[in-house]
Amino acid sequence: MRAVDLVVSAAAVLPQLSGAADWPDHERLTREQVVAALAEASPSAPADLYSRNLSGLDLSGIDFKRANLGAAVLNRSKLAGANLSRCNLTVSFAEGADLSNADLQGAMMFSMQLQGADLRGANLSGARLIGDLKSANLERAVLTGVDGAADMKNQSMGLMRANIVSANLKGADLSRSDFSRADFSFSDLSGANLAGAKLQGAEFSGTQLRGADLSAADLRGSIFIDTDFTGANLAGADFTAATFRSVRGLDRANTQGTRGLPDQAR
Repeated sequence: MRAVDLVVSAAAVLPQLSGAADWPDHERLTREQVVAALAEASPSAPADLYSRNLSGLDLSGIDFKRANLGAAVLNRSKLAGANLSRCNLTVSFAEGADLSNADLQGAMMFSMQLQGADLRGANLSGARLIGDLKSANLERAVLTGVDGAADMKNQSMGLMRANIVSANLKGADLSRSDFSRADFSFSDLSGANLAGAKLQGAEFSGTQLRGADLSAADLRGSIFIDTDFTGANLAGADFTAATFRSVRGLDRANTQGTRGLPDQAR
C-alpha cells in the first residue's frame, strides 16, 4: 500500500516544512479547490486528498466528510474546529498546525507528524494514534478510548509508538485509552484523567503527574524517573515491574489498593 511505503520516506522529509517547492511530489491545492472537492464528496465516495499539499491554508471549521488525507501535507494549516472525524490521516504531516477544538473522533492517525501542533480542546476519542506529538499542545483534549499502543508488527522499521515528549496534556482526558509503550517523557499531565488507561511499558521520565487520576490504570513495566506524583490518584493502579528512580510525591498521592509501588511509598 502507498501509505505503508511512505512510512520510511516520511522520516527523510521531516526537516522540510511546507513550501510548495519542498514537496514536489505533493500537488499544491488552494482553499477553494479543497472546498470544491469536499462539495462533490458523498458518504460512499469521500474526497480523495491523498498526498496533496494543503500547508498553510485556512481550513477552519470545514467538514472533511471522512476524506482520505493520507500522506497529505497540513503543516501550519488552520484547522480549528474542523470536522476530521473518521478521516484517513495515515503518514500525514501537520507540524505546527492549528487543530484546536477539531473533531478527530475515530480518525486513522497512524505515523502522523504533529510536532508543535495545537490540539487544545480537540476530540480524538476512538482514534488510532501513533505518531510524533513532540511539543504538541493537548491541554483539555479528549483522548478517551484512543488506541495509541505501539505497533508490534512493524519492528523492522523500529518501534512504532506514540511519541508525546515535552507535550502539554494538562487536564486532558485519556481515560480508557491504550498508550502502551508510549513515551510521555518531560510532558505535563497535571490534572489529566488516565483512569483505567493501559500504559504498559510507557515512559514517564521527567513527567509531571501532579493531581492526575491514574486510578485502575495498567502501568506494568513502565518507567518513572524524576516523575512527580504529588496529589495524584493511584488507587487500584498496577505498577508491577515498573522502574522508579528519583520520583517525588508518592507520599502525597492516593495509593489505596495500588500494586507494585516501591516499599518506601507504602
